[in-house]
Amino acid sequence: MEAIAGNLARTRERLAAACAAAGRPAESVRLLAVSKTHGPEAIRAAVAAGQLLFGENRVQEAAAKIPGCPANLQWHLVGHLQSNKAASAARLFDWVHSVDSIKVLELLDRHAGEAGRRLNVLVQVNVSGEGHKSGAAPEELPTLLERGNALTHLQVRGLMTMPPLSADPEKARPFFRALRELRDRWADEMGMDLDELSMGMTHDLEVAVGEGATFVRVGTGIFGER
Repeated sequence: MEAIAGNLARTRERLAAACAAAGRPAESVRLLAVSKTHGPEAIRAAVAAGQLLFGENRVQEAAAKIPGCPANLQWHLVGHLQSNKAASAARLFDWVHSVDSIKVLELLDRHAGEAGRRLNVLVQVNVSGEGHKSGAAPEELPTLLERGNALTHLQVRGLMTMPPLSADPEKARPFFRALRELRDRWADEMGMDLDELSMGMTHDLEVAVGEGATFVRVGTGIFGER
């Protein structure tokens, strides 16, 4: 568990250097510690090192884990959300990064309302067009944004993507750039505040920050290999 504090410090240093290289304030990018498969003890070690934002991939795992964690944490769902888990997600998470359909949007809105909450959501876009990846197609984005903008118990805050896997971080740059350009286009055309871009992980966070990320999702770099 001692390694977690050191890993966090190194990740924060990388993030600060990436922001400086991009001419951005360090506070313009938030670090999500992706704690999937790691238990409350590892999360408490990260909290002791000053980390308060955590990402989980699976609703069921988070439901078992969150009650054993400190109460002052902010939880983000970063994995694919099945519609039958929307009720639990609306209660457990403060942010959902992986909305990819009108059905999921409407379910989250309804269940957040029933729970007396207002959710922050991001639309996941499959900018690479890979068939095995979750996410809305780019051409579906305006319809999703329009519907999200009309709902009461959630706010669409921006977009998320995952580029194709590659050992070379630079290979992710065109996909991060495409997401930013989609965000800029539709924020302007629809008059929406879409300030957030969730993109970049342990190996490519510098590239993501250079292309405008506001959230980077780091798991292995903080908690080690699963």
